[in-house]
Amino acid sequence: MTMIDVASTVVTELSAVLSSAQIVTGPHTESNRRDQSEGTLSGEPLAVVFPASTEEVAAVVTIAAAHRIPIVPQGARTGLAGGANAIDGAIVLSTTRLKKILVVDAANQTATVQAGVRTIALARAAEAVDLFYPPDPGSWRASTIGGNVATNAGGMLCVKYGVTGNFVRQLTVVLADGSIVRTGQRTIKGVAGYNLTALLVGSEGTLGIITEITVGLLPKPGAPSGVAATFANTADALAAANTIVAGDRRPSVVEFLDGSCIAAINAFDPASTLPAGAGALLLVQSDQIGQAHDDVEAYAEVLRAAGAGEVTIAHDAESLERLMSARRLLHPAVQAVRGGCLNEDITVPRSELGALLRGLAEISRELDVPISTGGHIGDGNLHPVIGYDPAVPAEIDKAHAAFARVIDLAISLGGSASGEHGIGVLKRAHLDDELGPVLRDLQLRVKAAFDPHSILNPGKKL
Repeated sequence: MTMIDVASTVVTELSAVLSSAQIVTGPHTESNRRDQSEGTLSGEPLAVVFPASTEEVAAVVTIAAAHRIPIVPQGARTGLAGGANAIDGAIVLSTTRLKKILVVDAANQTATVQAGVRTIALARAAEAVDLFYPPDPGSWRASTIGGNVATNAGGMLCVKYGVTGNFVRQLTVVLADGSIVRTGQRTIKGVAGYNLTALLVGSEGTLGIITEITVGLLPKPGAPSGVAATFANTADALAAANTIVAGDRRPSVVEFLDGSCIAAINAFDPASTLPAGAGALLLVQSDQIGQAHDDVEAYAEVLRAAGAGEVTIAHDAESLERLMSARRLLHPAVQAVRGGCLNEDITVPRSELGALLRGLAEISRELDVPISTGGHIGDGNLHPVIGYDPAVPAEIDKAHAAFARVIDLAISLGGSASGEHGIGVLKRAHLDDELGPVLRDLQLRVKAAFDPHSILNPGKKL
């Protein structure tokens, strides 16, 4: 049977389990061929399918398994590492029709949702019953919970609350042979068997296709207050951040932008009010019930004592949103100013942040490559954005060389190549440096146990 015959047979079999509106082929697959990563390749899929239930996902996987057809799971395609990029001849399985909030259980402080539910929708559903879902990746208005789980996404609130995986209780997963399993427990505690839920979190669709997620929720925090402060240089900003994180007033947000980010945001957004010429900016929030106002006033004093220039306090939601909007513009602003960019999400122990920032400046100087750095300085997860002109091949080459140097630097400081974006295809080449051959082999054996014919998102993560 030729490849064309196989493709025709597979599409026919898919048509038996899905409606025609749930199957897209040919040039109509173009919009589902890649995520938002730059510098990664994508292929032409055999089909893109849009199942609306766990059972439909299982039916699709069963067909793919019978023909050994690769499957690439996709959420909202907001990823930055190529993990959702299509490959030639694969079935791309979009979870965007799996969008039901199944239950919000106020008594047990949990919510169960399908994988295609957007992060903001879960947060709003929890808020409606005076509960709180903390993980807030920068793409939270567009990204899906399934995608968040697949990459163990983080966000600005991680410094206080942790990442997505800290809230996942239970998963419904379709395995590589089409069988449906449920891992974990809805309870707070549970140690029966190995923790396969934790193993699936961050697996980027390579071990199973997640269709439903139960997350733990928290009591609703207080209304946040915040402060923004400029500094002459990154070292002073880091020193101030360290003092705040080490203090007894626990911040919910500690974010950072360097001078290059500030300049890019000002050039990108005519409404930006960031002080021109500042060397760095810190954004700090508290959401502690009954004391957020006092916390922020105390943070402001710490910032001034550390040498801050302009200090702006926001106690109301509108003013706070104006302060935080600058941070959210980091990636689009640098991309617009430079034309193209490679987005890092390295993480290091907080004690090594000074060495990391100095190392980034050195790489930028040595390779003559612009690196704009912002991110979650409160938990050690920074986003150096490496700019280049896509029309100049020499700049593309230098950007990729800088990308590799930045990852090497993070690993040498005891950190990781990825804190929250995932490995995808963009960072695969650096796994050996971080894991070493023994752990790399062990992970490949885990992959083989879950997916013996390697049809689940092959070529990604490992």
